[in-house]
Amino acid sequence: MCLLIAREWVFPQNNTVIYRRRRKSRGLAGGWFSLEQERSKSRLSGFGYGDFIRLRDEFGNIWRGAAEEGPDDSIRYRFRDALGRSVTGVSDTWGLVLRDERGKTWRGFVE
Repeated sequence: MCLLIAREWVFPQNNTVIYRRRRKSRGLAGGWFSLEQERSKSRLSGFGYGDFIRLRDEFGNIWRGAAEEGPDDSIRYRFRDALGRSVTGVSDTWGLVLRDERGKTWRGFVE
């Protein structure tokens, strides 16, 4: 509906919109992951983005995981291997810290 007032078309503003503009996704951190256990210096490395991250340790075990974005721009990672072991952790702008169920700490970065 539009009105013609003083030879100008006037369109009423639609303040109730049934759709909402989507925020452009920043994308979850991903790329090449490189992690090292603090005490034994064993390594985890691999690649992935978002829900599909795959890491391999030096013994050939494959760890599959996902990343979730937190409210304060941190990213939470969860990984699980075929034996049922799990590793979880958080990443911020400086690096990535993971901890397994035995309390071992893995530190690294994402390129």
